[in-house]
Parts: sequence; C-alpha cells; structure tokens
Amino acid sequence: MKLAEIRHALLLLLAVMPAATWGLATDRDQPIHIEADSASLDENTGISVYTGNVHLSQGTLKLQGETMTVHSDGDQVSKIVLTGDPATFVQRPDENDVDLNAEAGIMEYYASDERIILLKAAHVWQDDGKEFRSDKIIYDISGNRIKAGDSGSGDRVHIILQPKPKQEPEPELEPGPEPPEPVEEASQ
Repeated sequence: MKLAEIRHALLLLLAVMPAATWGLATDRDQPIHIEADSASLDENTGISVYTGNVHLSQGTLKLQGETMTVHSDGDQVSKIVLTGDPATFVQRPDENDVDLNAEAGIMEYYASDERIILLKAAHVWQDDGKEFRSDKIIYDISGNRIKAGDSGSGDRVHIILQPKPKQEPEPELEPGPEPPEPVEEASQ
C-alpha cells in the first residue's frame, strides 16, 4: 500500500470517529473495513471517491451507499458525502439496547462543524419505535441538537414517540394469619 493510500485511510478513520460518538465507545477501537466496487484516491485534490455498493464498518457502525466521497485539507478530513437509494447508517449507542438507524438519499458529514445533514427522504429511528422523518434533518453532534424541515419547501416533519411502558403496581401483601399467642409455662 502506498503512503498516500495509508494517509487517506487514516484520514477516513479520523472522519468516522466523530460519527462514532453516537455509538459504543469501543467502536473507535475497532478497525475500519471499507468495501466498494472501485476506489479513486487523489493526493493532489485531497478527494477520495469510493463507488459501487460501498460498505464501511467499524464495530457496530455500519454505513452503506452507492458512492462515498471524502474531502480532506492536508491531514484533516473536512467533509464526507455518502449517497444511495437510500444511503444507510446503523450504530448501537452507548448505554442503549437498541440500534440507531438513519437513511437518506444523501448523508453529508462536516468535520469542522461537527454536523451531519441528511437530505432527500431523511429518516432516523430506533428499534424501540422512536422515529423522525423529514426531507432534511440536520444533526449538531457537539450540541446534541436536531433541526428538521425547511420552511420554504413545504416539507413537514413527522415524529413518533412511543409512550413509556406502564409499570404494574406492586402487589399489596395480604395480611397473613395472626401470630399465635405466646404460651406461658407454668411455674413449678
């Protein structure tokens, strides 16, 4: 593997790490696996393009799409764009027993802003029934904020929040039989 290819792989690792903050802390310690029908790495422009059935995995993090483009400035990744019909994201968050899922026609990650933008039929959900849909969803990673919809497009935001399961009341203990009276022994 050439030095430039190693450098691009390391840059991609650095780019995926902030997105992994959604997931298990141990994901960051796992190797990144990338599969695609083809890859083009250009050191002069700082652009790497992976095309055709692109799969990226790191621990519980799974990305899939038709094209993934990585933009870098020197040794820093500035932007990653994943496209597909749809592009998909799955990861298991820390302290959670259900996966976080996302899909959209376009997923854009901006490293300097720590921001992810999902465009074209964006859908974020968890396996426990929580859902968020819009044509555009912006996720601010550092601020843990989500903004959805676009006031000019007429797009409506759809959210589903499942009620908390009702807890069964503790069964009341029924009074038991009265304890027997102590028997006094006769004195001798």
